[in-house]
Amino acid sequence: MTFLGHLWSQYLVHLLDIGLVAFLLYRLMLLIKGTRAVQVLLGIAMLLGITIVVRDLLRLRTLTWLLDNFWGGAAIILAVVFQPELRGLLAQLGAHPLNRILIPQEAGFIDEIVAALREASERRIGMLIVLEQETGLRNYIETGTPINGEVTHELLLSLFNVRSPLHDGAVIVEQGRLVAAACLLPLSLEPGLAKILGTRHRAAVGLSEISDALVLVVSEETGIISLARGGRLQRGLDPEELREQLTELFRAAVRQSLLRHRK
Repeated sequence: MTFLGHLWSQYLVHLLDIGLVAFLLYRLMLLIKGTRAVQVLLGIAMLLGITIVVRDLLRLRTLTWLLDNFWGGAAIILAVVFQPELRGLLAQLGAHPLNRILIPQEAGFIDEIVAALREASERRIGMLIVLEQETGLRNYIETGTPINGEVTHELLLSLFNVRSPLHDGAVIVEQGRLVAAACLLPLSLEPGLAKILGTRHRAAVGLSEISDALVLVVSEETGIISLARGGRLQRGLDPEELREQLTELFRAAVRQSLLRHRK
């Protein structure tokens, strides 16, 4: 026990400390990536550099006094500047504490997808949306047009508008981001499907037969929402029912990922 205690106090506790700090910084970077907070942090870093130069090298007393007073109230200033980001982070932690901290993915895109599916169903807009799981879909992503944008229902509706040059094919969502549109998917070779389903549904089933992807379809003719998974097609899904099903599948994938990492 003495040896283990010495090992913990001298080495392991420091490694744990460094690892946790690095992980928290990484999560913070993911949170502010692509927001105005990045520019604010760059400005703060520049101001910190100026402070060091003015105080330690140039020794300008008046300017040093002003900068020191600024840094004294910096915590309040940062809280005001980063109010939207902090509010979003606290809301995420309150909704799903463990999932939000441990898993890089965010499940908020499910709400955006379901909202787009509901409106597309009402307006008879055909849709084909692929949610990547464990099986990589890089081959199919490369057949489309790169987007790499945040998943929003407005973007999905715009992409699948019949006047959009990208409305044919599928959009692929990878790790919560819409990575590509107008992607070509393999059609199912099941002979019975060709008689009753169109190209979108056959493509959805075809991809689900060879991968673990979840493929969502809205029929342009009927507005019916369907989910292809494991080579099977569920038709006539209610948007709220679909939201619950996707959320549960996402949580199950999170739990499996955690179990694999523990092993």
